[in-house]
Amino acid sequence: MKKLVVRILIALVVLVLLAVLAASLFLDGAVKRGVESYGPKFTKVEVKLGSVSLSLIAGSGKMTKLVVGNPEGYKTPAAINMGTASLALNSKSLLSDKIVVKSINVQGPEITFETDFKISNLKKILANLEETTGGGEQGGDRAKQAQTTQGKAGRKLEVDDMLISGGKIHVSITSLAGKSATIPLPEIHLTDLGKGPEGITGAELAKIVLAAIEKEAAKGASGAVADLEKSALSLTKDLGPTGTNAVKKASKTISDWLKK
Repeated sequence: MKKLVVRILIALVVLVLLAVLAASLFLDGAVKRGVESYGPKFTKVEVKLGSVSLSLIAGSGKMTKLVVGNPEGYKTPAAINMGTASLALNSKSLLSDKIVVKSINVQGPEITFETDFKISNLKKILANLEETTGGGEQGGDRAKQAQTTQGKAGRKLEVDDMLISGGKIHVSITSLAGKSATIPLPEIHLTDLGKGPEGITGAELAKIVLAAIEKEAAKGASGAVADLEKSALSLTKDLGPTGTNAVKKASKTISDWLKK
């Protein structure tokens, strides 16, 4: 009789472990599909995610190789390249209506800030997000459709702490003799995102994070313009006064635009 009870208990433990493993695998796939399916609908650019790994038991997770593409017309390959992001989770919340993420730590992302004098690639993606989530001038019906899509796409989120550090900004000025510069991305620290019963959607979280990244990238780009101008002037010194004046005029236009 005792042997039978032991066997039953062992079988129950195995079933529970298998159930937890299956749930984790299901969530992993759901997150990846959600990011790659709904990300482009909100940002209007290609969004790819390498892998997602969530552990219900450990309350941890990891996302790798997130790539956010560029809007049409921009020349650089992508706007954002993120190698790895580690997560600490409230395990119980993974099966509830609102997923609570205790912390997200993004290390060494590479941000490309490309401008054509009118609008930067990051600002354009942010404008797309504003539009599809109801924050832009053409929110209206599209916002309603977006909200419906978000409801189908997944649950609400809460992120208590998010740290982005060790990143780089690649500044690309298409009209300044093709010159570019790479500068450090200042540390970005966000807290209490989606606190309260309502939480926030994935698109709303993306908008908050992208706005913070765009702000720091624009600051960095403004500071890098002087170096780009010097390099461009050196490159065009053999073209005479006409070429030099053209580069000076272009760099002044960029500096004025970034200060807006």
